[in-house]
Amino acid sequence: MPPPDLDRREPLLAELAAVLRSAGENGEHEEETAYEASEKVHVTGVGESDLDPEDPSYSAASPPFSWQKLWLFTGPGFLMSIAFLDPGNLEGDLQAGAVAGYSLLWLLFWATGMGLLVQLLAARLGVATGRHLAELCREEYPTWARTILWFMAEVALIGADIQEVIGSAIAIRVLSNGAVPLWAGVIITAADCFVFLFLENYGVRKLEAVFAFLIATMALAFAWMFDKAKPNATQLLLGIVIPKLSSKTIQQAVGVVGCIIMPHNVFLHSALVQSRDIDHSNKYRVQEALKYYSIESTAALVISFIINLFVTTVFAKAFYGTTVADSIGLVNAGNYLKEKYGTAILYIWGVGLLAAGQSSTLTGTYAGQFIMGGFLNLRLKKWLRALITRSCAIIPTMIVALTFDTNEHSLDTLNEWINVLQSVQIPFALIPLLWLVSKEQIMGNFKIGPVLKTVAWIITFLVIVINGYLLLDFLRDEVTGVIIGTLVCAITAAYLAFIFYLVLRGVSASALCWNFRPQTAD
Repeated sequence: MPPPDLDRREPLLAELAAVLRSAGENGEHEEETAYEASEKVHVTGVGESDLDPEDPSYSAASPPFSWQKLWLFTGPGFLMSIAFLDPGNLEGDLQAGAVAGYSLLWLLFWATGMGLLVQLLAARLGVATGRHLAELCREEYPTWARTILWFMAEVALIGADIQEVIGSAIAIRVLSNGAVPLWAGVIITAADCFVFLFLENYGVRKLEAVFAFLIATMALAFAWMFDKAKPNATQLLLGIVIPKLSSKTIQQAVGVVGCIIMPHNVFLHSALVQSRDIDHSNKYRVQEALKYYSIESTAALVISFIINLFVTTVFAKAFYGTTVADSIGLVNAGNYLKEKYGTAILYIWGVGLLAAGQSSTLTGTYAGQFIMGGFLNLRLKKWLRALITRSCAIIPTMIVALTFDTNEHSLDTLNEWINVLQSVQIPFALIPLLWLVSKEQIMGNFKIGPVLKTVAWIITFLVIVINGYLLLDFLRDEVTGVIIGTLVCAITAAYLAFIFYLVLRGVSASALCWNFRPQTAD
């Protein structure tokens, strides 16, 4: 008997999902899913001819490109792009501009490109398997390892959420002319989880429209600031094209890269792409979905790059080379802009920052639901899961707000700690992602090839090394004393050992898959 046609076989997880759905219909336990069938956007058949996908003349390139179908697939990539525009990124942008001028724009460009590749791999995983990263980690790792991965993902999410909520609270204080203190802004921002639940009742497309409005608000606000400041166009272009790096700007450079790839965003994107109803067992449908998602995600990150470019160049034009360049942070940026350009720009900055903070806290709530549900296989009601997710972030954020409300320097120091916290979490999202998208039993024909795999691992290695430098630089300045130093060394050793385990497991599994790979007939 000839070997089966490997080009038409379903990925293993698609078969498993079908079995689980069947079991659920028979009254057995159902698995947690990112979206219920009734919540998904229907795209199959839109803008297509009547050609049967099983017909031999139906190729991977058909049906032809459809703007209507691209519009239906548009949404997940823009929600993903908000992590590139959160208050933490804006702070990295303004500090890079104030301290380094236009010289780090090239790094912002390439970091965004690296982030795009990572997010496309996350989307590929979700589309090809019909499962998101947290679910697959639960299934592919032993209990102790997936527990650590879940804990690290939650810690990364809480750290990001603190920055995002504080960013929103700062914006509210700016727009209220200081009448609303930081802690009150946190309470106001905390209510967004209920807004999120309200919007979810109107469907995925309505929710995506709200995020599109917030991104548009950011774009218009920061474009107005760009026009007001009128940065030097020649220096801007040279900054993008010509790489420059000095010892004085290395910390800002590390910050630019570290802010781009967010651990929770990798989990988020792999789940968001499942909001479209496609047949994951049909390779033509999967290929089509990947094509449209790639276009949409690229367009979304191009827009996010332009917005980050606006912020960086405004502060480069206004403060580069000045005596206050090193002291500008998210807390006092509005006041410095007001002194330079007048009152109007203060409120425009506040509007843009508020849009960034609100949109990122909403996507943080979304990501928290997927992470908790996927790792723990919880089928809780949405309002309860959102409340738990939001509480995990709001409680420490409120403590932060009450502690640092009147101390701007301490708040900036806290942001540095959170940036370090985010940096050390990155391997626990990227390494499992790269292992899973390289695994044939998971991805079937959609596993990544050797060239893309090599590029992805190089990028992962660079990001880990860059963030490792940030960690070491920070610990060198902050850690003192023998006892604390010993404790930090022990934690660092355990941290590196777990990363080594993740890499070794991926390498061993890949070698095992290759050794037992079935041979096809010539």
